[in-house]
Amino acid sequence: MEFQILVADSSHYSYSEVICDTIAEAAKARGTGIAKREPSYVKGKMEEGKAIIALQDGNFAGFCYIETWEHGKYAANSGLIVSPNYRKHGLAKKIKAKAFELSRKKFPEAKLFGITTSLPVMKINSELGYKPVTFSELTEDEEFWAGCQSCPNFDVLTRNQRKLCLCTGMLYDPSKEKKETEKKPKIEEESLNLRWQQYKAHLRKRNNNPLLQKIKERIFGKAVKVLAWTKS
Repeated sequence: MEFQILVADSSHYSYSEVICDTIAEAAKARGTGIAKREPSYVKGKMEEGKAIIALQDGNFAGFCYIETWEHGKYAANSGLIVSPNYRKHGLAKKIKAKAFELSRKKFPEAKLFGITTSLPVMKINSELGYKPVTFSELTEDEEFWAGCQSCPNFDVLTRNQRKLCLCTGMLYDPSKEKKETEKKPKIEEESLNLRWQQYKAHLRKRNNNPLLQKIKERIFGKAVKVLAWTKS
């Protein structure tokens, strides 16, 4: 299946509502991890040239946008979404790669970061050069963290003083990446495999964190109680 993957502009305003609806539906199904956005916000990103849209024969297929904090010191590719009709075609990876390329072009000195609970997104990020980090290495901008308020696990984040949540933090630091590239040449496929294996090892270690396990048990316990109540 062929897709058009473009830097969105004002000619794509008509897709803003379906984009927001698709994001909202995905957030509801996943139960975490996607901040709610309004069509006006999406249009603003298109107007600024900070969004990527994927189309298939004129139909909406996927989307992602760029946000920046601390005067461009940090940037993130946010709101990555693929329409259910076009999933399992590797489209999320293509959109993310295009958004990453656009971010590097617009903000070459910015540290690119993200927080996510999605293992496929973590794998894509890892292949692009992101590394797992603690939340303390991410932006301190209150506006970014306020965007987590629509997530059901926001109370988990606040109870832990923004140091720990169910999301995993990932960071691409262009200055460090440049130094590593200069140190030694990379065999691309082996490098990607090694990076992903290292990242999975990090996830296993993180999942064994006693505090995180307690949080997951508490949330899962509540979910079971709610399910039992709805069936009674």
